Amino acid sequence: MLSRIHPVAGTIGLLTILTFWTSTVVSELSGSKDAIIAVKQTIPWALPILVLALAATGGTGFRLAGDSTMPAIVAKKHRMPFIAGNGLLVLIPSAITLSVLAGRDEFGPLFYGVQALELVAGATNIVLMSLNIRDGFRITGRFDKPKSENPTATIGSEESQG
Repeated sequence: MLSRIHPVAGTIGLLTILTFWTSTVVSELSGSKDAIIAVKQTIPWALPILVLALAATGGTGFRLAGDSTMPAIVAKKHRMPFIAGNGLLVLIPSAITLSVLAGRDEFGPLFYGVQALELVAGATNIVLMSLNIRDGFRITGRFDKPKSENPTATIGSEESQG
């Protein structure tokens, strides 16, 4: 069951951050103050989805990984605390701050400074989570060629990944 929850939760987390990030960029590029306000005031309502997805991804990932020393698993385990910390310490406070500032129609240096920080932190998490998904595919062999086409492949064994 964990092996099914983990990739679904990870995908939901990544898609949620991608949606926040893309919506922010599109609303800013549109130049519409109303669009920016709508995006900035909607994002905090969707934060519980992101928090639950990241918690489920991290929890199931650590359970699935166990004490493995497989390099791809070790890399994922090293990225996850940074992804979570970035989300809890930068992305969530930024989203709330930007929502409040947008609601007050305060689009000054503070708003755009926090906005820049949020975009960089969001892009960082998108990259790190994408790397984790890539490594997950490698670990499971999901996109490996069938054994008949790739004679060196060993189906899903840790030894083939080491």
